[in-house]
Amino acid sequence: MVPLPVRPLGRTGHQATLFGLGGEGVLRTHGRGPEATAVIHRALDQGVNYIDTAPAYAGSMDYYGAALGERRREIFLASKTSDRSRDGSLRLLDDSLKRLRTDHLDLWQLHDLRTSADIDRIFSKGGAIEALVQAKADGRVRHLGLTGHHDPMILLEGMRRFAFDTVLVALNAADRHRLPFITTVLADAQRRGMGVIAMKVYAQGALLGPGGLATADALGYVLSLPGVCHAIIGCSTPAEVDANAGIVRSFAPLSAEQMSALEARTRARHDQYGYFKR
Repeated sequence: MVPLPVRPLGRTGHQATLFGLGGEGVLRTHGRGPEATAVIHRALDQGVNYIDTAPAYAGSMDYYGAALGERRREIFLASKTSDRSRDGSLRLLDDSLKRLRTDHLDLWQLHDLRTSADIDRIFSKGGAIEALVQAKADGRVRHLGLTGHHDPMILLEGMRRFAFDTVLVALNAADRHRLPFITTVLADAQRRGMGVIAMKVYAQGALLGPGGLATADALGYVLSLPGVCHAIIGCSTPAEVDANAGIVRSFAPLSAEQMSALEARTRARHDQYGYFKR
């Protein structure tokens, strides 16, 4: 099998496969262990070396914990904290490590930053940033990041306040039409040398199908953006894993003209494709 192409994940030292397995799809369920395990193992068999989860993603962490076993060493494991306090975040970390059956995370991220109040609480005394710093110092996490898909300005403010290693940000072919992350967060992250992880590349399927884009075009657009390291994608079946792996194996960067053409095709429905923005 041809290896999946990789790119450096910022300053983490990890060479991330262009397709990473997200915590959505079948993984964001309860009681579907065999199906979730099949997706996880197919991703690893395809060579995926980055997987994403969060306490908010239903049984995702439990599925990973049950499925990974000795294969934990094959992957870069990323999770998150949605708690804005130090103590609450550390409790979430303890629970996450237990559910994932591991002694460390490769990346721990502030989850879904939306408001100035989020930022102020996180960076205040007793805020979540203290948990991130402590967990890295004691070896339970190796790298630190932040995530968001609501408001570019909130992510920019978080990036200004702390030297994060990565940012997980919503990027797709409709992004430029309203509240763009491409010209704000992506550009600033690139300047800072951060690893940029793309999400919402298919807008949870809204961008695909009649009137939308082909899967290869939607993913190819995001991977052609300067500064993007890779994209995480939630999968519901092993066949979806195979399809995404096939796209990145045959990926070639799109030209500026091709990128502009895809953007033009998303203009009429850009609100639908950017439903997650404020």
